[in-house]
Amino acid sequence: MPTFLHQRPLHGTVSDPYPLSPRQSSSSQRQISLFSRTGLIALLSLLLILGVILPWAGTPSFFSATNPASLAKWQQYTLPQAVAFVAKNKTVIVCAVSQPYLPFLSNWLISISRQKHQDKVLVIAEDYATLYNVNERWPGHAVLVPPAPDSQSAHKFGSQGFFNFTSRRPRHLLHILELGYNVMYNDVDMVWLGDPFRYLEGNHDVYFTDDMAAVKPLDHSHDLPPPGKKGRTYICSCMIFMRPTDGAKLVMKKWIEELKAQPWSKTKKANDQPAFNWALNKTAGQVDLYLLPQAAFPTGGLYFKNQTWVQETKGKHVIIHNNYITGFEKKIKRFRDYSLWLVDDHASESPLGKL
Repeated sequence: MPTFLHQRPLHGTVSDPYPLSPRQSSSSQRQISLFSRTGLIALLSLLLILGVILPWAGTPSFFSATNPASLAKWQQYTLPQAVAFVAKNKTVIVCAVSQPYLPFLSNWLISISRQKHQDKVLVIAEDYATLYNVNERWPGHAVLVPPAPDSQSAHKFGSQGFFNFTSRRPRHLLHILELGYNVMYNDVDMVWLGDPFRYLEGNHDVYFTDDMAAVKPLDHSHDLPPPGKKGRTYICSCMIFMRPTDGAKLVMKKWIEELKAQPWSKTKKANDQPAFNWALNKTAGQVDLYLLPQAAFPTGGLYFKNQTWVQETKGKHVIIHNNYITGFEKKIKRFRDYSLWLVDDHASESPLGKL
């Protein structure tokens, strides 16, 4: 257990059955002498009972999520419990985060809070430090689905750690669908400038965004785009909305199958997105799919690299994805360059506060 998770001693903990100093008055000492040994044992027992039971009875503000009882509580907190706690109107917004990306999580949460949707956010923690940190600041909004990946480092895109991290995603999403909830998934290198739920027209099974930077007409088709040079589409696996339909579940099951068929190796540095595209392509005739409008959900290769297009579509942007760039610090710098790194000046707007 990391040392920073250790609980500070609670005020009022009885470490000495005779806590009075010699400087106290003799009358006070006489009052204390009236306590029998039995009375002292009963008092100690009561304090012990309160220390064990109170952390489980609601969430009193004076109990930190990092005291031993609460740590055990969050370790036993399950995905069904967490989804039921955060869902609003049978809908949950999900992200998956490891400790190095907590600043990105906070930045993303600030933008969601401005759209009044933060209460339905569930953080799937990929390490115990993230689980405890989020739940200490925002009880109930983080869950860890065992087993946690071994490494807590910031994985580089294309690495085996990155593959191991992202390949767990469809299993989490499928579980939520099987529980009967709508689910929106976001990577945390995104910023909301508007309310994406207004764009989820109709009752389609799966909604997604194009990862290509080529400009589309404003009235482009919402059908799955045609395959590219590699024989598959280039849909982004970082922004997905699904209803708990058989079609959406089928796509998630196929995604899991494709990931198993395309494991990471040193020669073939796979990631989860090609497998997601193969899953969409191979189930397209059985599933009701919907491509979200490019102007509202642009890829980073368009938004950050085509300023003419940005000006022409000003006021239409809803979620900006900081992709088409790799590296933790590079992403932060680009967000800052475009005034989208909100944690610098607006940390208080995050449910996590200032990290």
